[in-house]
Amino acid sequence: MSSTPILLVDSFAQIYRCYHAVRHLSTADGVPTNAVFAMTKFLLKLEKEHPSENGAFVFDKGRPRFRMELAPDYKANRPPMPEELRVQLPVIRELIRDFGWSIVEHEGYEADDLIGSIAVAFPGHRIVIFSGDKDLSQMIDDRVEMLVPDPAGSVTRRGTEEVVKKFGVPPSGIVDYLALIGDASDNIPGVEGVGPKTAAALLQQFGSGEEIFRRLNEVNRESLRTKLEGAKELFEKNVKLVRLDTAPPENTVWELRNLKRSAPDYAKIRAVAGKMELKSILREIDAIAGPGPGEDLFAPSAPAVPEKTEPTGKTEASSNMTQMDLF
Repeated sequence: MSSTPILLVDSFAQIYRCYHAVRHLSTADGVPTNAVFAMTKFLLKLEKEHPSENGAFVFDKGRPRFRMELAPDYKANRPPMPEELRVQLPVIRELIRDFGWSIVEHEGYEADDLIGSIAVAFPGHRIVIFSGDKDLSQMIDDRVEMLVPDPAGSVTRRGTEEVVKKFGVPPSGIVDYLALIGDASDNIPGVEGVGPKTAAALLQQFGSGEEIFRRLNEVNRESLRTKLEGAKELFEKNVKLVRLDTAPPENTVWELRNLKRSAPDYAKIRAVAGKMELKSILREIDAIAGPGPGEDLFAPSAPAVPEKTEPTGKTEASSNMTQMDLF
């Protein structure tokens, strides 16, 4: 097995996390920059702490066809993307490429499915998935692991042992586990009366969802048995919704050369940070790559670049000091 891992980032999960982590940040002209700032911090820290020769940022694109056909209300409860974030997306995508990462997306596919598909396509490589999405835990095995961010800003490794500790089932049981409890974030209703602890206990007892429904007479609690008796069809539908589609998109062959990273282009990154008036980012880049050519942006003779201060009093510099560590 290759010692060089493939690092796959669940892009929108991280972008939303960054957007909510730093608020009330904009240029002097009122252009929002909070998500751009936070994602740049994340990319810099990713470069420092998890340098990788292979990897990609993976995006959702469009509506997942097979899930929408199966459940037209799939993810119908999710609000539209805030306009304040939408206007920052082109800059964020530009920065991802400037940091040397490939972008992977296919019309009608969710990022989770594409991540799963790439993981299956390279059995000779370790796969590291940066995401907090519990669905991706079904992919974990002796060569696939996750890096899971938490609200406090730290990152936790999730392997097979951690999956069992968190959910009460191994990675091979995650699909059945989620099919039983449902997923409110994706608008997938679970089996009535079956929460995480009950689902884990049932799967520990019977081994699989299929066995639970085949041996319902062995379910001790009568009220639970009654609820399960009418839920087989729902469970089977949920399994199809939750299980990742690891087949590559039509006419797509995953090749490692398309996942090769290039070195960050700090001149381009510096240009974006300057345009977005992210002074602390410019200082951080200077510390890594040295000052850029030409005039010192922070020399006393240079005209000062005003910073937009919101009613909360937070500028780009103070956000950098007070917000959660983004990685």
